[in-house]
Amino acid sequence: MTMDTKLTLYFDREVINKAKAFAAANNISLSRLTEFLYRNITSGNYKILEELPIADWVSRVAEGEPQYIKRLKKETSKEYFNAEK
Repeated sequence: MTMDTKLTLYFDREVINKAKAFAAANNISLSRLTEFLYRNITSGNYKILEELPIADWVSRVAEGEPQYIKRLKKETSKEYFNAEK
């Protein structure tokens, strides 16, 4: 039988709010979601971040260097609603 251990972590507030929403949408507590992620990370033989499974997926779908475009929410909404369906 394993015993739960309390851990205090500090994250960016926006990240936590999004993580809480994700956890709630998946009917899991934020603590169990965090445990799930840590369990997956520590179950492999990963030595560096680039070895995590997400790195492979990102590499497969990436085309060239990433470009980050800052958009206002209003602009994105206009694009969505004006797009051909």
